[in-house]
Amino acid sequence: MTSRKPQSMKPATAAKKLGIYLPATPPEFQAGEVTREQLDELQSNPPEWLAELRRNGPHPRPVVAQKLNVTISGLARGGVSEALTTQEISDLLQNRPQWLVDERANMAAVRDEQKRIRDAAAEKATKTKGQSRHFH
Repeated sequence: MTSRKPQSMKPATAAKKLGIYLPATPPEFQAGEVTREQLDELQSNPPEWLAELRRNGPHPRPVVAQKLNVTISGLARGGVSEALTTQEISDLLQNRPQWLVDERANMAAVRDEQKRIRDAAAEKATKTKGQSRHFH
């Protein structure tokens, strides 16, 4: 019987799954592979460095975009190309530069349109179900 090597991932993949900015992680995290078991342990019992990164950043762009309620493309249009700390995100939310106001409005419009399309599709499906009963 052969023992199987535990499944592992690159540090960049693990950082993405953890929602953290890889260059801000400890060197030992960046240096080696991360097994699924190690990832599970980090998620369920985060060490202080991980808790600190999640709390104060710097945060990777997907997390920054989520916290600002904009898309990653919206960040780029606003000139944000680097990771931001929690404080920098708070400052943006308090001061609301025009690009952020515009991008949040765009995001809201896209979400409204997606909801309208989903509602229309659900209504059509309901009508179709109702009509199919009459033909049997």
